[in-house]
Amino acid sequence: MNPEKLLYTKEHEWLLIEADTVTVGITDYAQDELGDIVFAELPDTGSIIKAGDSPVTLESVKAVSSVYTPFDGEIIEVNSRLADEPEIINTSPFDEGWIYKIKASSIPSGGLLSFSEYEDYLKELE
Repeated sequence: MNPEKLLYTKEHEWLLIEADTVTVGITDYAQDELGDIVFAELPDTGSIIKAGDSPVTLESVKAVSSVYTPFDGEIIEVNSRLADEPEIINTSPFDEGWIYKIKASSIPSGGLLSFSEYEDYLKELE
């Protein structure tokens, strides 16, 4: 997946929006900050989530971190590989390491960052 074609949140999630389906993962920056991910607690398919909810918890050798959702919707798919291979988030955060997909009730136009805006945001964090 081309990171330049995705949208981003300030919580370091990436989003691939295709009509009303949104694929969610964490950015390369986020996985690097977490370190080696050893466990992923995933939501159940069919779960209803609200914007700001954290349906996913990632545990690494350094910390436990939540993955947030920017949209209301229903979890329609989870990356089941993460149950046995959570480390693929570290090795392939934009491709094989996607985390879940939601069918969004609505997709707000504001609050998301383009690739260049996200890169600028990361520079501010340094």
